[in-house]
Amino acid sequence: MPVSITITGNESEEQEVQAPPEPQGVKIEIVEKDRINFKLMTRSAINGDIMILDHKDIDIVLKQKDGKILTFAKETLSDYTYGAEARLLEFMRRRGLIEFDSIQGGNIYGSLEGKLMTSEDVEVNKVALKVISEWMQDEESYITGTTAYDQMSDDHLVSPDGEYSTELGEVPAEEKKGSIMQHNLFAPYLYGRYSF
Repeated sequence: MPVSITITGNESEEQEVQAPPEPQGVKIEIVEKDRINFKLMTRSAINGDIMILDHKDIDIVLKQKDGKILTFAKETLSDYTYGAEARLLEFMRRRGLIEFDSIQGGNIYGSLEGKLMTSEDVEVNKVALKVISEWMQDEESYITGTTAYDQMSDDHLVSPDGEYSTELGEVPAEEKKGSIMQHNLFAPYLYGRYSF
């Protein structure tokens, strides 16, 4: 329902102003955003850093305030840990998430770090978590393969098959066995004298 307003001034003329008509309803537009589901074993630090602990060889830290990805060796530093760190940062660089010239050694021995690119259109930290989860899915075959190989080696040492094992049974006691002498050929302090 329009409202009529009458404005009078010093002059005797009257002007009538019409207000624009009010809308009869509210138009609501619902926009469906894409929902992306993925799983990572993470922990949050006190300062807001996100620690990703899924990988067998390395731990990954997403430093949200600094905009960096930092990787550490999980237990011991080896070629495997450096390879995993380099594969992750290279994967993120190829996806356009890490600045090309920022991949370098960290201030902790055996760590690598890279600086995330900045964007006003997307939330870089969320995209980084998604890309890390994709890399973890690619690494799944590596992790299961190395774990299975380690388990196979342990099983072979603990319980070898018939080709690599012998049944000793009852071994009779003898005074002298094998080629290693029980007593030293020379007494420890008497050089040049034999001891029998």
